[in-house]
Amino acid sequence: MTSTGHTPAVTPSPAPGQGRSPAPAARLTPLAPLTVGAEEEFLLVDPVTRELRADAETVVARAARDLRDRIGPEITRFQVETRTDPHTDLAGLADQIRSTRAALARAAAREGLRVISSGTPVIAPPGPPPLTDGPRYARSSAEFRALDDEQIACACHVHVGVPDLATALQVSNHLRPWIPALIALSANSPYWAGRDTGYASWRTTTWGRWPVAGPPPYFASPSHFEDLVAGFLATGAVMDRGGLYWDIRPSHHVPTLEFRAADATATPEDTVLVAGVVRALTATALAAVRAGERPRQPAADLLRAACWRAARDGLAGQGIDPATGRLVPATAQVEQLLAHLRPALHHHGDADLVTRLWSRLRAQGSRADAQRAAHRRRGRLTDVVDHLVATTTPHPS
Repeated sequence: MTSTGHTPAVTPSPAPGQGRSPAPAARLTPLAPLTVGAEEEFLLVDPVTRELRADAETVVARAARDLRDRIGPEITRFQVETRTDPHTDLAGLADQIRSTRAALARAAAREGLRVISSGTPVIAPPGPPPLTDGPRYARSSAEFRALDDEQIACACHVHVGVPDLATALQVSNHLRPWIPALIALSANSPYWAGRDTGYASWRTTTWGRWPVAGPPPYFASPSHFEDLVAGFLATGAVMDRGGLYWDIRPSHHVPTLEFRAADATATPEDTVLVAGVVRALTATALAAVRAGERPRQPAADLLRAACWRAARDGLAGQGIDPATGRLVPATAQVEQLLAHLRPALHHHGDADLVTRLWSRLRAQGSRADAQRAAHRRRGRLTDVVDHLVATTTPHPS
């Protein structure tokens, strides 16, 4: 994914726990908007058994006729990944997400398969998943062993254009306290291979087992970041920079900051919501960096606990405020987040769309709740898969 690297000047607003109200949108300086794009991971399922099917190679080859280099394999042969171009407006991003999902669904259907967007598989065969051929995946299996057995998990990664590594790290420092709210907002993985885990985002929990995963550390400087990465590489904690599985990381191949904490989203609109929120967060953080504001630094253990609680409860329960350590309704955390972002949302022209998508999600309940509701109707996991097929590509073309 490429990026222009243009950044807007926006008036900073408070981090979690600060009492100030966001500055009015009228004070924003009208510069070029940040670019935003998304990578989406999907699972392939059999339309009869609803179990996973290891046919990613054939589906990718067929879908590439339409999508070209915007589709590729993932580590297991149950998965495929699509990529958008960078966009400066959410409407264009939304159109491309919908058309990309439709093209993927058509290619899968021609191979006798269906596509679902869920953070984890609902029904999966026993044993380790079949890995995609290639030296990198073979090495991963040798180095990380049974950790690769849970690589069937799928995410939605949002990239926002930033000019350089130093800026990306400063923005990451400002974004860290908001990771739990974003986990709750995107939770879409209550099931794992035939059982209800009791979590809204089981994918978050499985990824937390990797050596370099979860909330990123506070980076004192680019050299601090490079020293950490060098240590991880030297000790085998990661194979390369692609193995930095932090929830927020500087991309190792394009000039973007990559947000990785979201589950694979059930609907195209959910991806647009996450992308709009992440872009506004980045713009707000950039303004704070330029104003010389110091980011809040919640204790690492408290932030980790807040991410665990968000993964367990999603939008339906209580979240831990990393600023205070107290429980607050998860929906109130998201409302606080959107209030924090209001100037940046207005600056990008995203305020109405993001507010509408969030209002709809809040009224309907989280996507994890929707998966469980599909199961409750008849007590069948196959109904959950059918529900996900319908929401992944609601209006195929």
